[in-house]
Amino acid sequence: MKVDDISDVYRLGYRLFHSLEPTTLYRTWDAYEVTTNFNQDPRLSLVAEAPSGKITAFALGTTYEKESGSWKYGHLLWIGVSPRWQRAHVGAQLYHEMERRMHQDGVRMVFMDAARSNTSAVRFFKRMGYGRPETEVWMSKVIQAQPRKKKTAGEGKVGLSKRLRRKRGGPWHESARSG
Repeated sequence: MKVDDISDVYRLGYRLFHSLEPTTLYRTWDAYEVTTNFNQDPRLSLVAEAPSGKITAFALGTTYEKESGSWKYGHLLWIGVSPRWQRAHVGAQLYHEMERRMHQDGVRMVFMDAARSNTSAVRFFKRMGYGRPETEVWMSKVIQAQPRKKKTAGEGKVGLSKRLRRKRGGPWHESARSG
C-alpha cells in the first residue's frame, strides 16, 4: 500500500463493512483503521489492484510479542475484497503474501477473528489452513439515552453519588467526590 491508496482502501472497506449489522462487528471501520495500520505496520498494509490500477482488495495486519513468551504473533485485522473480485482468488493471494511477510518478520502464529455468523469468512479462513474455530463469547449492546425522570420532593436524598462517596478506596471514590 502507498499513501495515495489510503482513501481508496477506506472507501472499499466502508462499502464492505458499513452495511454489516453493528452487532456483528466489535471494531468499527473508519479512516483511523487504515491510517493507523499504515503508519504502524506499512509492510503489513497490502492492496491488490486491477490491471486498470483500481484497488480491488486490501489486507491489514500487525504483529506483537507477549512479554512473558518468546513467540511473535501476527494478527490479520482486516481483509476485504470487492464483490466483483471475490471469486478470482484475490483474497487468497493477499492472505498468502501477508502470511509470507509475517513469517519473514519472525511470526510463529497468526490469529484472525470473524463473527461465527460470517460463514463466508469462516470458510475462507478454513481454506487458508486455520484450525477449527474456537467458541468465543462477545456480546454487544446499543446504549440509548433514557429520558430523565423529574425528581419529586424527598426523592433521591441518598443518591448513587452519596453511596459511592461512602465507599472509601473504591474505584469510583475520586470521581464521586468531585461530583
